[in-house]
Amino acid sequence: MNERPLRRVPRRRPYAILAALVSVVFAATACTPADSPPPEDSESGGLERFYEQPMDLEPCELPGYAPDSVIAGECGQIEVPLNYEDPDATSAQIAVFRVPARGESPIGSLVVNPGGPGFPGVGYAAQLADVWADSALTERFDIVGFDPRGTGATVPALDCYSDAERDAGAGSASQLSYSGVRPLVEACAESVGGEEALAHLGTRDVARDMDIMRAVLGDPALSFAGSSYGTRLGAVYAEIFPENVRALVLDGALDPHATTLERRAQQWAGFQRSFEQFAAFCAQQGACALGDDPAVATEAYQRLTRPLVDSPLMTASGRELTFADVSDAMVTGLYSSATWPVMSQGLFELAQGNGTTMLGLRDFYLGRTPEGTYDNGTEATLAINCLDEDRFTAAELAELERTALDAAPFLDPATPIRETSDLCEGWPVEPTLGFPYADGISDLPPTLTVSVTGDPATPHAGGIRLAETLGGSLLTVVGDQHGALLAANDCVEAAVAAYLVDLEVPARDAQCTLAEANG
Repeated sequence: MNERPLRRVPRRRPYAILAALVSVVFAATACTPADSPPPEDSESGGLERFYEQPMDLEPCELPGYAPDSVIAGECGQIEVPLNYEDPDATSAQIAVFRVPARGESPIGSLVVNPGGPGFPGVGYAAQLADVWADSALTERFDIVGFDPRGTGATVPALDCYSDAERDAGAGSASQLSYSGVRPLVEACAESVGGEEALAHLGTRDVARDMDIMRAVLGDPALSFAGSSYGTRLGAVYAEIFPENVRALVLDGALDPHATTLERRAQQWAGFQRSFEQFAAFCAQQGACALGDDPAVATEAYQRLTRPLVDSPLMTASGRELTFADVSDAMVTGLYSSATWPVMSQGLFELAQGNGTTMLGLRDFYLGRTPEGTYDNGTEATLAINCLDEDRFTAAELAELERTALDAAPFLDPATPIRETSDLCEGWPVEPTLGFPYADGISDLPPTLTVSVTGDPATPHAGGIRLAETLGGSLLTVVGDQHGALLAANDCVEAAVAAYLVDLEVPARDAQCTLAEANG
């Protein structure tokens, strides 16, 4: 545990714990087959049976956003070809959760995606339906979430490492290269039926799945709301199917022009800025483990955490807390200023030799339950990124790590940087996304990008760039958190509802403001 590889750029984990869709029985209550036609080339591609399939649904419930809330909806599956170049071969079953519209005159479906790219989306639909319970959005739209291929309850789903391996750090957010663990391609292949299946988990395949979903749901055009990585998914859908877009809300945007190297450098600088803002907040609360001078908070944090590199802290649960664990916990907390009081408490406890709160934040970030089991969100993110992101040589990885740690010195463990192999080495295909993407799309309807000024994971500049690339509108949200759709903010909700329901875009300089952190 002494050798610290570069942390994988984190993904959006919604603030309420996502429920796993486990042991759902998909009953034979058939919806009316969609009357929305497949793309013109579907006949030659042999996709008719996918576009024209009925959707079988049954009533089910999932946890919502608020504590103890439960959202009633309908669960089902949609069949898609695993390989669109060979649609008559193996199929995948995409898990879907739909919350029917409350009103008597629904517009259609609003398909949503929480990001990741490895996060299941059925729970996100329940969370948004909860947050929007009294909104025109739930009155006029069926809120539809789905688990993208490789994730959640979709079949096949990635399960690359055992829980014991995950506890030991395999497949964690700290892993960009492999050393001392099984290569990712080897670890993941068996769970999805072999290496050939690993070639078809990328964003471009998921975007094509969404078009089949649109047709099966009966929508002539897609209304979509995606957060974080979900903005990439929405933009790529627009690139492939511009004629099938009704409306796109893109929240916490990835810059479609930024390469993997450029975006990671931007994100690490964003996390350092957020850390410094957190340090100022912590100092104002008193008894801050980082001291009362935010200007030297990075050095104070390093003094507190670097001893964990060589001497992990034993927690009350009998598990060790490592430097990497604390780094994951800190990044988790930096996603939203609402979490800053918890981080302050966790660092105060850490200074007293108690790692319970920090380990809890780490477990939340990596999807570990109190029983010691893990969801597959982190593993799926790593595997999907092997198809989306640029690959690096050992020397390039070392350079990237140094660049990143220079940008975010509070996360620097002060250990030697080693040259190791890319985590995706040996993947059956080269990356399939390509940069830039979604550039130069013709005849695309107006889109809405929502971007938070102090977003640590997807900096505001990326939101500006995506809006410009799509020729769409930008809603600027003043605040310090990653994304805004789950913020329960009246201003954001009103702007999003006006756009999705009435296709009215906000004024050119429109702004909303999120609530500030409090003690």
